[in-house]
Amino acid sequence: MRPRDAYAEPYRIKVIEPIKMTTKEERLQKIEEAGCNVFSLRSEDVYIDLLTDSGTPAMSDAQWAALMRGDEAYAGSKSFYRFQDVVRKITGYEYVIPTHQGRGAEHVIMTTLVKKGDVVLGNMHFDTTLGHILLRGAEPVNLLRQEGYAVESNEPFKGNIDLEALDRELGAHGPEKVPFVLMTVTCNSNGGQPVSMANIKAASEIAHKHGVPLFFDCARFAENCWFIKNREPGYEKRSLLEIAQEMFSYGDGCIMSAKKDALVNMGGFTAMRDHEVYSKAIEWVIPFEGYVTYGGLAGRDLEAMAAGLSEVLDDDYLEDRIGQVAYLADLLLERGVPVITPAGGHGVYVDARAVLPHIPQSQFPAQALTVELYVEGGVRGVELGACAFARTDEATGETIYPELELVRLAIPRRVYTDRHMLCVARAFEGILERRSSIRGLRITYEAPVLRHFTAKFERV
Repeated sequence: MRPRDAYAEPYRIKVIEPIKMTTKEERLQKIEEAGCNVFSLRSEDVYIDLLTDSGTPAMSDAQWAALMRGDEAYAGSKSFYRFQDVVRKITGYEYVIPTHQGRGAEHVIMTTLVKKGDVVLGNMHFDTTLGHILLRGAEPVNLLRQEGYAVESNEPFKGNIDLEALDRELGAHGPEKVPFVLMTVTCNSNGGQPVSMANIKAASEIAHKHGVPLFFDCARFAENCWFIKNREPGYEKRSLLEIAQEMFSYGDGCIMSAKKDALVNMGGFTAMRDHEVYSKAIEWVIPFEGYVTYGGLAGRDLEAMAAGLSEVLDDDYLEDRIGQVAYLADLLLERGVPVITPAGGHGVYVDARAVLPHIPQSQFPAQALTVELYVEGGVRGVELGACAFARTDEATGETIYPELELVRLAIPRRVYTDRHMLCVARAFEGILERRSSIRGLRITYEAPVLRHFTAKFERV
């Protein structure tokens, strides 16, 4: 990757959205009113919004123009067939079902293939995936290689699945209890870390040996392909489209939140090779998403997704995109802020336990750091730690805490400049100066599933 100052963004800014400045006193009041949960803040009260890269990109002029072609027919829309052609070209999967977003795709696949008592194996499941699996009465199992949990490391593919563990688990449970293996590319929960092509191919061979299909959670597939091209020997001269096509060739289907690497504000899809799976899936699509050729979306949404999927596999765009993430990581490291290294594809992940070592996991250090980041600089990140991922052991009643306690700074695509990244880094400077005085949190309200979205907290 070239140095950040060796090139400029490969686009021009055509439309702007003003953002409001607030004082620290105002932000302190706002976060208290929000129950110390940044999800409950109004966006107008946020200066730099790094809550998520999902649905937050700036669309291109080509995408905005494509909206005008939207065919709003209930069934058989021209827009669907244009969208289907793009997905087939990239993935090679014959059967394509649009959904309103990634969670819709998760719901369709989980209800189609997962039953009570099943075990769903993956490199590292994200929060909504965990939620869908648990709602089906199944057990989610993470098989991330151990180096994937190391915060500081130079490993190039920290999203890789543990192949020996995968073979062992599949042998123990068999296809009767494992409906599929889910490979998340890039791996969101440990820093947006990529998965190598060699690991994907080997995982595919192991899964198929046991008679189990391999599915991709491919929300950030283009970023994963860029890492393969730039880090994995033998792929340097391959086009990103060719790399994507090879990657998907090792799988049997995929689910995607198009709100990431399709560069849109709403949409998703699932796609698969097997007609039988497709036939079962549409039984759930029609009552919950809509007819199979629109899946809860307008024709204009399908057009924007098709255009975005065509744009995202661009070397210049991805170098700038991933370069900005690395730039923010470098700014934080220069200031002594511990982050997962090497930087991933879509965000920077701060090690909250290292920043706030005096706060135990039972008092949610990542959530506390998220609160302080907003108070200090008006920056909204998101907690990926004890609140999002802790579970209760049904046998013992004890809390099982995640190995990683992180604050994710997810950078929207084509939205913020490097000056904004510098403001984020300066906010951390203020936090580090007073971190010994930062207190932990206790939960005052939580939902039974995916509690971190709506939980309320108070300071300990």
